[in-house]
Amino acid sequence: MVKLSLLSSSTYLLSFCRKLTVQTLTRRSLCSSSTTTMSINLQSHAFAGNPLIPKTPKSSDPFSPTQAYETLKTQLLDNTHLPSSLSFKVLPFRKGRPLASSTGGTSDSTPNWHLGWISLSQCKGLLANSGVELSGESLVYLGSRSEDDVVYWAIDVSGESSVVPELGSKQLCFVELRTLMVATDWADARAMGELAIAGHARALLEWHNISLFCGHCGGKTVSKEAGRRKQCSNELCRKRVYPRVDPVVIMLVIDRENDRVLLSRQSRFVPRMWSCLAGFIEPGESLEEAVRRETWEETGIEVGEVVYHSSQPWPVGPNSMPCQLMVGFYAYAKSLELNVDKEELEDAEWHSREDVKKALAYAEYRKAQQTAASKVEQMCKGVEKGQNFSADFNVESGELAPMFIPGPFAIAHHLISSWVYQDAGDSVAARLKQPSGSTSNL
Repeated sequence: MVKLSLLSSSTYLLSFCRKLTVQTLTRRSLCSSSTTTMSINLQSHAFAGNPLIPKTPKSSDPFSPTQAYETLKTQLLDNTHLPSSLSFKVLPFRKGRPLASSTGGTSDSTPNWHLGWISLSQCKGLLANSGVELSGESLVYLGSRSEDDVVYWAIDVSGESSVVPELGSKQLCFVELRTLMVATDWADARAMGELAIAGHARALLEWHNISLFCGHCGGKTVSKEAGRRKQCSNELCRKRVYPRVDPVVIMLVIDRENDRVLLSRQSRFVPRMWSCLAGFIEPGESLEEAVRRETWEETGIEVGEVVYHSSQPWPVGPNSMPCQLMVGFYAYAKSLELNVDKEELEDAEWHSREDVKKALAYAEYRKAQQTAASKVEQMCKGVEKGQNFSADFNVESGELAPMFIPGPFAIAHHLISSWVYQDAGDSVAARLKQPSGSTSNL
């Protein structure tokens, strides 16, 4: 159970960061320090911890992709709707946006968004109103909850524009996944679980959209195993195609005194935002080698020891890369002089622990979450005001903060905040792993 007594944005984030530091690096529980009255049970990063896919049932299980798909096809063909041991819920997507609803918004409370699940019969009727017959091939298996006898599916309805007003009349709307990400209360296990489901579903649907043809012979691909893989329809080829995952290393580079970190800016960032270095892994390269190479190529810094932190699925990248896997590391610098590649980065600088700590305290992540949640509510009511939620964060005094870092929905935030607060409070049971040997060897 989550217990929360919010004192301020900075206090909230301090407790949150401390919790993540210990859970990630030591897997031990953290008692609250004397300076905070909140307790947050963080289970995983945003988009991780999907409650529908902790394990895949065996093929003989009625909840397995194969068996559930056969039951689904039977129900689609059966217009009498005979009783079944399984029920199905479908999550429609339009142009990469999941269907969502919003409830609970009052003058004193922040609204909560929910995924817009509809029944199989509702989905069938929705498409029928657009002159489209629902087929099993258009649905993608997401997983199941055996405790409630429900199997969950996703469907892309981007080609059916008439569904938008019909769903809108029920205060349902298609919302950008990034907006839902920011609108998610990261202390709410239900909301984090729904965000993970939406991310998984989007990644699968976008992969289906970019794998319509075989990369080997050019033949058309067909869905197999309830959408969990595809296969070339050319009898001479029959090549199997599996969902694409693009691994990315993301690293916080730390100086030899462990008092400064190397942060960078890209031209696509909003003003004053700084983050970790990151880059794609090359074929034949280890994760550690990718960390060292990317750091050297982008900043001219030579890295010695590399320490794993955690990983995060990232299904909100470009459509051509349906799901990136961000693999986070601490990288210990052996040199300090910067030589920034201006084609890759706008800038890169060493930042002290105190400066980064101020950036964490200034940025109003809780306010951004509440604002985004209100935007989702307005969208579902059909009265979206077109606010820009990538706008600058403000300090509590109302002035602009000199810098800020990505919010708690990004692994970069946790790499940075874990380092900043590694010595905060006697209740933190463990510290970041230091490089082996003395710092003079770096």
